[in-house]
Amino acid sequence: MFLSVFEIFKVGIGPSSSHTMGPMVAGARFLEGLRGGMDPIPGAGPAARLGCRLHGSLAFTGKGHATDRAVILGLAGFTPETYEPERAEAVLAQIEKTGRIAPPDLPEMAFEPNRDLVFDYDKPLPGHANGMTLLAWDADDNLALSETYYSVGGGFVLTEGELAHPPVGEDASPVPYPFHTAAEMLAMAEKSGKSIAGMKRANELARISPGALDEGLKRIWSVMTECIDAGLARDGKLPGGLNLPRRARGIHNHLLSERGVNLAPPHSINDWISVYAIAVNEENAAGGRVVTAPTNGAAGVVPATIRYWLDHVPGATASRVPEFLLTAAAVGGIIKHNASISGAEVGCQGEVGSAAAMAAAGLAAVLGGTPAQIENAAEIALEHHLGMTCDPIKGLVQAPCIERNGLGAIKAVSAASLALRGDGWHLVSLDACIETMRQTGHDMDERYKETSLGGLAVNVPNC
Repeated sequence: MFLSVFEIFKVGIGPSSSHTMGPMVAGARFLEGLRGGMDPIPGAGPAARLGCRLHGSLAFTGKGHATDRAVILGLAGFTPETYEPERAEAVLAQIEKTGRIAPPDLPEMAFEPNRDLVFDYDKPLPGHANGMTLLAWDADDNLALSETYYSVGGGFVLTEGELAHPPVGEDASPVPYPFHTAAEMLAMAEKSGKSIAGMKRANELARISPGALDEGLKRIWSVMTECIDAGLARDGKLPGGLNLPRRARGIHNHLLSERGVNLAPPHSINDWISVYAIAVNEENAAGGRVVTAPTNGAAGVVPATIRYWLDHVPGATASRVPEFLLTAAAVGGIIKHNASISGAEVGCQGEVGSAAAMAAAGLAAVLGGTPAQIENAAEIALEHHLGMTCDPIKGLVQAPCIERNGLGAIKAVSAASLALRGDGWHLVSLDACIETMRQTGHDMDERYKETSLGGLAVNVPNC
């Protein structure tokens, strides 16, 4: 199945792509159903009250991930890409005060958060760990409409029917290079003589114009780098109750003070790589604007690696950032298609591990790597995240998530460097590594898959 670069990299809001962006998208989709996109239940009148039940990981860590706020805002007509913080706060306050919600192009309906938004900890839904059901009742409390949604990672949302029978539509239309595995990607690159980024670009151009592609890629990098700069400029404490101080600004200032005075040891380059990632993930933890890469929880790895390359590697030029992004998206699409990018499904190996593989591939590409070296870089980065659990303390995308992005970016740079020292041959293929991640995630105890019921989440005090 074709996944666009703009599906892997989506502009949205923090702190979580699966727990914040996904539920908001689900709310917006349910509104379309109320506007006539879904058939109402026979015998029921027009919708007069809305409700939501959160299940599985969405219930267990929903408060820490702002899932409740996201669902309400989605039902009020907000979307992640057009989210306006000040207007959102005003709308939430009005709903809390009046118990009424006013979606665009629909009549005002009842919605009392304390009554109509239920965290169901006891009944996980069968399709995915991130399940939720949205409901509408008529004025006589007859159920008028109901739909189950699954937030499957990276802001992707599927209905129960779509999860069981994936939709066939635009994604099924032909593309010049329809690779679904890394082996197919390498074979097509060898046959065509094109780079991985070149093949990915050709696939994108089968659907959109060159101008739209270039502008879209430019915007993705613009939001990424603006997020880094915002994170480097701000201090204070992160919201949520852990009282974690922002550290990116202080670390960055200290690194700047060391420049040109021969005080910094050579390994301080790792701190530069880390601080870019930390800046992004502190912005994400504060609910700022970020780009899924491929998820919010792993949003710092790719931009940190790009910024490291641009600011610290001689010969780097911003004109090649699209090549980096297209290469990274090709690898991210293979991982998502054959395994998962969802922490609730396979643990953090699917988030930061996937991000590191994508970043390593992108960096190897802009450093002149062959397709075989690029595939090797991605495999090295992913292999050394295998088995990583997702155990956020207090359900917040803060500890260990923020630092984990910094280390993921360091691993990405190291993986690209190691791959470029070789000729592309390696024992473990990227496809084998992806399949291993899928199997490991399947076997992983649910307590370690974004439920905050195990690991650091239960061994570190929450306040």
